[in-house]
Amino acid sequence: MEQLELIKAAEEHLMHTYNRYQIVLDHGEGVYLYDINGNKYLDFGAGIAVFALGYGNKEYNDALKGQIDKLLHTSNYFYNEPAINAATKFLAASKMDRVFFTSSGTEAIEGALKLARKYYYKKHGVADSEIISMNHSFHGRSMGALSVTGTKKYREAFEPLIGGTVFAEYNNLEDVKSKISNKTAAIIMETVQGEGGLYPANASFITDIRKLCDEKGILLILDEIQCGMGRCGTMFAYEQYGIKPDIMTSAKALGCGVPVGAFAATNTVAEAFEPGDHGTTYGGNPFVCAAINKVFEIYEKEQVLANVNEVGTYLVTELDKLVQKYDCIKERRGLGLMQGLEFTKPVKDIIENAMKHNLIVFSAGTNVIRFVPPLIITKQHVDEMITILKECI
Repeated sequence: MEQLELIKAAEEHLMHTYNRYQIVLDHGEGVYLYDINGNKYLDFGAGIAVFALGYGNKEYNDALKGQIDKLLHTSNYFYNEPAINAATKFLAASKMDRVFFTSSGTEAIEGALKLARKYYYKKHGVADSEIISMNHSFHGRSMGALSVTGTKKYREAFEPLIGGTVFAEYNNLEDVKSKISNKTAAIIMETVQGEGGLYPANASFITDIRKLCDEKGILLILDEIQCGMGRCGTMFAYEQYGIKPDIMTSAKALGCGVPVGAFAATNTVAEAFEPGDHGTTYGGNPFVCAAINKVFEIYEKEQVLANVNEVGTYLVTELDKLVQKYDCIKERRGLGLMQGLEFTKPVKDIIENAMKHNLIVFSAGTNVIRFVPPLIITKQHVDEMITILKECI
């Protein structure tokens, strides 16, 4: 079928929950995507921070093909070797003690919230806990994750949501303090806000939140679904602040394309869960865990974190030059290869123009262009992106 025919069929058969770009993608190679007409696009979106290793990595693909021939899925009533190995690697990288694999980042948030509430219940003997979340946060679109997503436009049509959520200002310690009560079970926040506009946590804020949680007996949940897995220059962004959460969530680049997420916790917190408290059909199956294992192996072998730090520094320099050059750009924000440019007006037209010039970038809110490329990009790819972006601006 031709591209227009495929798009017409999609509009007739798929639920209209996305305003899709008028491109039908076919395959990828390295940091480039190709549509069904053979047009080549430089990808600075990576499937929204998913394809950290780029497209067509032979070692990764071969690992998945090999697992397909062995065992795709088995019930979690049994053990499987890929899941055990993946858990070992994930916990070593995150410095957590126990992990639960899910099928998505949203499910990881759901599990993290349930664990925090169960911990509070076992500690206090009552089920009336509250969660403090941050304004402008984004944690997912299921009812539980939506309940702690601090952006009204995502929530209002689906209310009433799950109760017991209080919202505070991100990077405002005094406001968080004012929201704490004797019912506060946990504080949940993104280490770097993604959809909210690419805002990293201030060092003093996140370290003081950690101290506050310790003093009050409150759990700290850090959402590393987008900013984790090396994107910010360390395997998990919270490492740069010298702290560790009680519960953390991961997804996106964890599987580099297969549907997988995870939430992990310290032993003390994880022990709140008992058999029957939580479960999943697909989470942690042999196929997705084979992907996780290979991702960690390739990260180490190809020194992905070193590349993020080198090329990320270069990207920051080049984006800062754009801030100086154009009055329509207010500022740059971000860490590593998770960057954003805030403009003085909506960026929809610039992004659509970039697509026409064979560059894929996404927005984060109305006025911010988000740059979350594969973590294997080079300085040459940055130069190519900047050249196109200048023309579009």
